[in-house]
Amino acid sequence: MNTIRPLLDRRTPEWTPSHVDRVPLMRHLVGGFFLVMGGVHLGLATGDPQVYRHFADGALFPFVSDGWQDIVMTNPSLYGLLLMTGEVVLGTCLLVGGRALAAGWAGVIGFHLLLMLFGFGFWAWSVPVLALLVPVAIHDLERKDLS
Repeated sequence: MNTIRPLLDRRTPEWTPSHVDRVPLMRHLVGGFFLVMGGVHLGLATGDPQVYRHFADGALFPFVSDGWQDIVMTNPSLYGLLLMTGEVVLGTCLLVGGRALAAGWAGVIGFHLLLMLFGFGFWAWSVPVLALLVPVAIHDLERKDLS
């Protein structure tokens, strides 16, 4: 049984018209946040790419920390710029909306799920963010005609 659906249904008493405006606001805040973080990674990748060196030290699985050192740290500027590009694309998808909206929400949620592989410290950020973003994304995607 879908337990989220009744909470998001505008016909239930919990769903008031004031909630309708919160979904686009949340989408724009998340999209803007990803654009800003893209700018942060632009600065890191071009200014001091070695700042990424210890990012995966607390990874949950050895393949994550080994892969980070063996792949990312061979050219941290390139991978920092790729991260920046991904964040800018996801933020733009959320801000543009339409057909890009599904890709934006999927990417943002996937980003946070993958971030959790880097250690339990990232769970303190990702779990609350996912608890907020998943219902918002579901409602946002259900209220839009994405065809």
